[in-house]
Amino acid sequence: MSTTAGTPPTTKNGVPHRRKETGGTLLASVGGQNLSLIGALAVVLTLFGTLNDNYLSISNMQVIAEAATITGLLAVVQTVVIICGGLDISVGSQAGVASVVSAMAFTSAGSNALAGIAAAIGVGLLVGILNGIVIVYGRVNPTIATLAGLAAYKGLAQLLSDGRAQGYVLNDDIFIFLGRGKIAGLPVMVWILILTAVAVHLLLKYTDIGRNIYAIGGNDTAARLAGININKYLIAVYALIGTVAAVAGILLTARTGSGQPVSGSEGLELKAITAAALGGCALKGGKGGIGGTLLAVALLGCLENGLTVQGINSFWQNVAQGALLVIAVVIQQRRNGERAIGLPA
Repeated sequence: MSTTAGTPPTTKNGVPHRRKETGGTLLASVGGQNLSLIGALAVVLTLFGTLNDNYLSISNMQVIAEAATITGLLAVVQTVVIICGGLDISVGSQAGVASVVSAMAFTSAGSNALAGIAAAIGVGLLVGILNGIVIVYGRVNPTIATLAGLAAYKGLAQLLSDGRAQGYVLNDDIFIFLGRGKIAGLPVMVWILILTAVAVHLLLKYTDIGRNIYAIGGNDTAARLAGININKYLIAVYALIGTVAAVAGILLTARTGSGQPVSGSEGLELKAITAAALGGCALKGGKGGIGGTLLAVALLGCLENGLTVQGINSFWQNVAQGALLVIAVVIQQRRNGERAIGLPA
């Protein structure tokens, strides 16, 4: 007998009975996907901790957390757009533009950090809205539109900066605080990721906006018939991505000390998409969550740091990320019962 999700099973007389607290209940509450990520994370930590005594040190854990923050921010908003049935391949380039703008505006305004931050967020918001407009009113596939954005925004960052790092912000207290400050023992960058992730999680899980985002990704035709303004939601989601990508660019500037047109932002889109897919986001939309994405970000960060600590060629990190993305998609296809292309049903 099939039951509706979230409805307790009933007896033969239709009277609901209490479920026993078993391992199955725990699995359902945590999620099989998340338990798999926790297991993989434990394996990575144990492996590299055994190979290097300093790997599990508090200082190295902080290094991992700081390095994963920018990826984490982009992965959180990538999760939102994937749930909504879209994709944004341009997030890394958007962060690069924001990094350059924050440093150049800071310098032009006489070392005014607030002016640099405001300019970067404004540019990020405009870029995000532009992506949404191209997708909605230009009727361009999100993958193609943001692939074009990946090249265009990267080129824009290089044109603005003449291909070089711009400005120097580490003589300013605000940028120093953002890049190197701590609150309650945790880096400020990590706190920014935590607050962003919590805010997005609450938005998705406990508001009508979040429920509508899931509905659009699950079945856009049904969502439209239910009266949801899909165009408005898509533009708003891409505007959110642009804004958070700008925050990531500002943190990149604060961490490196200058505006970076490419260095530090190149490849972030692959990491963000990989983290979202590993975290359980269905690439067709309608499914996913912030908790799984953050676990995947932690896994990728620990794996990348472990390979670096062991002196393994950094090119292998790209190989590992690509392999993990393929594995995540294969697992999704198998779980959904998708037929392999070219093979009989």
